[in-house]
Amino acid sequence: MAKAQTFTCSDCGAAHSKWSGRCDACGAWNTIREEAPLSQGPSSKGLGAARGRGIALTDLASRETPPPRTPCGLGEFDRVLGGGLVPASAVLVGGDPGIGKSTLLLQAAARFAAAGLKAAYISGEEATAQIRMRANRLGLTDAPVRLGAETNLRDILTTFDKETPDIAIIDSIQTMWLDTVDSAPGSVAQVRSTAHELTTYAKRRGMAVILVGHVTKEGQIAGPRVVEHMVDTVLYFEGERGHQFRILRAVKNRFGPADEIGVFEMTGAGLSEVTNPSALFLSERDAPAPGSVVFAGMEGTRPVLCEIQALVAPTPHSQPRRSAVGWDGGRLSMILAVLESRCGIPFTGLDVYLNVAGGLRIAEPAADLAVAAALLSAREDTALPHDTVVFGEISLSGALRPVTQTETRLKEARKLGFTGAILPERSKTGPGSGLTVQKMPDLAALVGGIFGAG
Repeated sequence: MAKAQTFTCSDCGAAHSKWSGRCDACGAWNTIREEAPLSQGPSSKGLGAARGRGIALTDLASRETPPPRTPCGLGEFDRVLGGGLVPASAVLVGGDPGIGKSTLLLQAAARFAAAGLKAAYISGEEATAQIRMRANRLGLTDAPVRLGAETNLRDILTTFDKETPDIAIIDSIQTMWLDTVDSAPGSVAQVRSTAHELTTYAKRRGMAVILVGHVTKEGQIAGPRVVEHMVDTVLYFEGERGHQFRILRAVKNRFGPADEIGVFEMTGAGLSEVTNPSALFLSERDAPAPGSVVFAGMEGTRPVLCEIQALVAPTPHSQPRRSAVGWDGGRLSMILAVLESRCGIPFTGLDVYLNVAGGLRIAEPAADLAVAAALLSAREDTALPHDTVVFGEISLSGALRPVTQTETRLKEARKLGFTGAILPERSKTGPGSGLTVQKMPDLAALVGGIFGAG
């Protein structure tokens, strides 16, 4: 019986039943390569010596010791990792070019080395002289970190066998290549194969490995999505070029909570951690102004207060603009539709701009009420009280739904000096919140009670 052949596009990873000059999925030319088929396992007849090694099965009541962790001393970095680095784990860090990934990981490598781990930093993008220049700028020249500049994965793993590091940083995975894979560095096949080899090596040797990954223009890590499934932790390093704030966000973590964030500030001496991000995001607030609302959000286990700004202005164009920075544009369109259909507040002929101050990105629906309040404040040219926070989810019927961890959000607001809060009617609040709470049953109550519009 003839063996089945598999052909895969080295750019997009699409599978084809036969070779062709052009990939039907992505349109690239001369990227289809033949891959060796998976070996056929033993049949059900006559297994005997062909059987594999048995594995130990346990029940759900088994008790296992939590994995040991090594904190590096950067509190925000350790928080996102779940308390520290776990041996034999693989971490993938993605972010835009120039956002500070190499700076952050070089600082982390120096901290881990100072904590007693043997650290190796392998760069496929820069020479060792360039890394030393960065280390000199960061004041890390005396850190016991071993440097290397190489892209051949076979040579890198041979070096690891000799040096036996406890933690290895690979910058970046898109520059690594295996001589057994017939495609260029950065292709889907190369990224998938090198990530698999590094992850397997780390598990086998008990070494922690941190992989740096480039991102596409859509904000996803470049390469096949299977890489994110291979590793234990996926972190995104976010930030705007015009802001000094940087946010390290966990989107997957097998050893800790996902959606946790760490906040850093870019300075001349590198990245410094921000222990109280709420105070930082609100530090430049001016006097009460129309369109400005403070939202009490949750990022992982941490409450974060930030300012949501809205601007509503007449448009000279036939099609009004809808622009959102730091929030989902589709969610903004939904809030505008609910305000118009359920509350009678038209935005026809008006440009709408929404911005989350400080470069923060908000994904939770608890920001719906704060966004609606900012839009109404800008449209009616009426400022909300300066010391009031707003949060709650809006349904398509105009009703307000309570959100989780209300007490935690109110506690953070009280700690920063806020005295009032606007939230959904069914929100559970204790008697000792210390804030003047206004509970709204629906969006129409906010429109009439706070702004007197309608």
